[in-house]
Amino acid sequence: MTEQKILEQGLTSAQAKKQQEKFGKNELTTKKKENFFRKALHIISEPMFLLLIAAAVIYFLLGEPRDGAVMLIFVVGMISIDVIQAWKTDKTLNALKDLSAPHITVLRDGKEQRIASADLVPGDLMLIVEGVKIPADGEILKCSDLCVEESSLTGEAEGVWKTTVQEAELSSDYWRKDYCYAGTLVTQGSAFVLVDKIGTQTEYGKIGRDIAEAPETPSPLQKQTGKLVKLCAGIAAVLFLLVGILTYINIPDHPFKDRMIESILSGITLAMAMIPEEFPVILTVFLSMGAWRLAKKNSLVRKLPSVETLGAVSVLCVDKTGTITMNQMTVQDTWAPNGDTDSLSEVMGLGCETETYDPMEKAMLAHCEKLGIGRDHLFSGELLTEYAFTNDLKMMGHVWRHEGEILIAAKGSPERLMTLCGLTDEQRQRTEEKIREMSEKGLRVIGVGMMKLSSEEEIPKSITDCKLTLCGLVGLADPPRESVKEDIANCTRAGVRVVMITGDNGRTAGAIAKQIGIPDSGRVITGDELDQMDDDELRERVKDVSIFSRVVPEHKMRIVKAFQANGEVVAMTGDGVNDAPALKYADIGIAMGKRGSEVSREAADLILMDDNFSTIVDTIRDGRRIYDNIRKAMGYVFTIHIPIALASLLAPLLGISPSALFLLPLHIVLLELVIDPTCSIVLERQPAERAIMERAPRDPEEKLLTPQILLKSTLQGLAVFAASFGIYLSYMAGNPQNAPLARAMGLTVILLANLFLVQVNSSHYDFAFQSIKKLANDRIMWTVFFGTIAGLLLILYSPLRVYLKFAPLSAGQFFTAAGIGILSVFWYELVKFVMHFRKQYK
Repeated sequence: MTEQKILEQGLTSAQAKKQQEKFGKNELTTKKKENFFRKALHIISEPMFLLLIAAAVIYFLLGEPRDGAVMLIFVVGMISIDVIQAWKTDKTLNALKDLSAPHITVLRDGKEQRIASADLVPGDLMLIVEGVKIPADGEILKCSDLCVEESSLTGEAEGVWKTTVQEAELSSDYWRKDYCYAGTLVTQGSAFVLVDKIGTQTEYGKIGRDIAEAPETPSPLQKQTGKLVKLCAGIAAVLFLLVGILTYINIPDHPFKDRMIESILSGITLAMAMIPEEFPVILTVFLSMGAWRLAKKNSLVRKLPSVETLGAVSVLCVDKTGTITMNQMTVQDTWAPNGDTDSLSEVMGLGCETETYDPMEKAMLAHCEKLGIGRDHLFSGELLTEYAFTNDLKMMGHVWRHEGEILIAAKGSPERLMTLCGLTDEQRQRTEEKIREMSEKGLRVIGVGMMKLSSEEEIPKSITDCKLTLCGLVGLADPPRESVKEDIANCTRAGVRVVMITGDNGRTAGAIAKQIGIPDSGRVITGDELDQMDDDELRERVKDVSIFSRVVPEHKMRIVKAFQANGEVVAMTGDGVNDAPALKYADIGIAMGKRGSEVSREAADLILMDDNFSTIVDTIRDGRRIYDNIRKAMGYVFTIHIPIALASLLAPLLGISPSALFLLPLHIVLLELVIDPTCSIVLERQPAERAIMERAPRDPEEKLLTPQILLKSTLQGLAVFAASFGIYLSYMAGNPQNAPLARAMGLTVILLANLFLVQVNSSHYDFAFQSIKKLANDRIMWTVFFGTIAGLLLILYSPLRVYLKFAPLSAGQFFTAAGIGILSVFWYELVKFVMHFRKQYK
């Protein structure tokens, strides 16, 4: 296939498929599938399951194989629930990883397509642009201002300016200038590259660098949860010994072997009741499901622990272009000192790239088209050389042989461009007034200049050596998104301070900020001013300044650090290669999914798939909802474990016979089967509180279980314990023969109290009926609700009750237990009513 044919057509889909069959995927390492049995074994090795299995073995040793078999059936049921949850979580996370996999634009079947980098094959024609991490080795067929940073291979930090294979000079160097290498970064320009080698055949692959994912360190929330479980396990171990000894003392009439087994069984029952093994499950399920829900709303979470940080964000640093605005530039105003705006527009067009990806240049060329100055006219001459745009210069230029003369067309920051123009004081003053006038309208102002030369020998080496004539100014507008004003108002009410960072001048930035309602829009810090400040001064200034103009990406790191030094939790948006360090340093790095570079996406915690400011606000709201629901679930688990643990502890202390205990290990397992899905399914689905965006961000140092939550959970747990254990004791009436009936009454109270406890604790402020109303159409919530009722009826009124040591309840007894169970949790609705009353009349 000829080079021209490749540039026009690329591979066909059929050719690409054959190449992939021959060469395989473009991957350095193949994904290892985790062994299912190893995952199951890891779950079984949890302390809770080891205790359950030990209890089942003891039942067999006691000569009660029926009880042991039932226990093992329940154990298998619980393990199955955890394995299924782990499998679903892994499936969710793998789906999220696939969404965030690197992609590249290729030419296939004669049109541009965006594909996963893993699907690249030799012979593909890939388009690389600024910010892309090159995914394969290949020859450069066509390029424009292409600079590649190859330090990952060569160790040299300086960027390499590339050329095409046709223009390349013969060289003995190993690293070619007409060739691109996998793992390197495009820092400027664009190119069409013909893929030559993929996967392990690339230079990057040959080095054999370890690219396996680094092991993830636990988040603060995971550490808190781990410490809590260990603490409870330690207390359980102490109580295990205490209860075991008490039980041994209480049954002196039993043979030694039976006394030992009964004592161990009682201790195991309490230990099982004490260990809140649901905590790690809650954390994993809630975070992974939260990440999946965010992905559906165009927020792709790359690092799962960052979901918990979202609720603590107090400062949101956003780029103006494309995030606050629509990223749809149009030329709104032009001004020429001599009144010749047509000539100004022509020079402006000559200063643009012939194949541009920049929204501003697209708008400029579109403006030229409207004036009848087409691309054919602009680019019909010969491009002799060009001066690349850099953040330091903030200018660029092209040298053309155009209509029989040599012409330098330059454009960029008007302040910088004016330094190259020989302006009189009057001309400078007039130009500055016009810049101010355009900026106050919210326009982005670009200066345009030109220089005519007699011969090629006169072409300056650098744009700073040019002596330009000022052609005029161009004002471009990128209107704010429709919803952004309301979104910023929501952030302000939520205590999240929005900070605008832009490359525009201060007046333009201030005008846009005023339009969209950013507080303190009159105060601006420019990039030049920032360079003059030390870190301490900047730290003080950021306390009341929310607009940063003429900022280059390198400044973003300092701005983030300054806010963090003041104790703020910072979310930062970015899209360029140079934004990656700031994104990495921020508490939450948010990369742009549409216009963002591959490098910025890799450095970020969150990828914004639609580059929309509203999505960031929705993500913060969802982050708060997820954290709230985790807290509710943790509080719920703490509450429901109190009656189980106290019943297991108090019964031996009261001298109740081991066979007549309220809760046997079998019943603990039964309750765990209900608690797990209740907290990890129903509470995870709870919608956000009504006032969730009207409160200040949470303190990141705040404990997961605060004293207030612990007090509330303890009181609720004690109420359920008093109700369930009280009814158990009253029906026991001191006679062990009544144990099956008493146990059935007590367990019915706990199970029904558990159901309504979830609804009561679904919201800190709304009443239970309001929470139920919110999820009235949620089939899963009703499935859990009616499934629990059906399960309770099954264990009470089917032959299964014999195996579980229950007696059937009469209708009167059932409704008595149900009423007591409901009352044991609905008292908290009165507390909510009092809080509502106080708030209303404050």
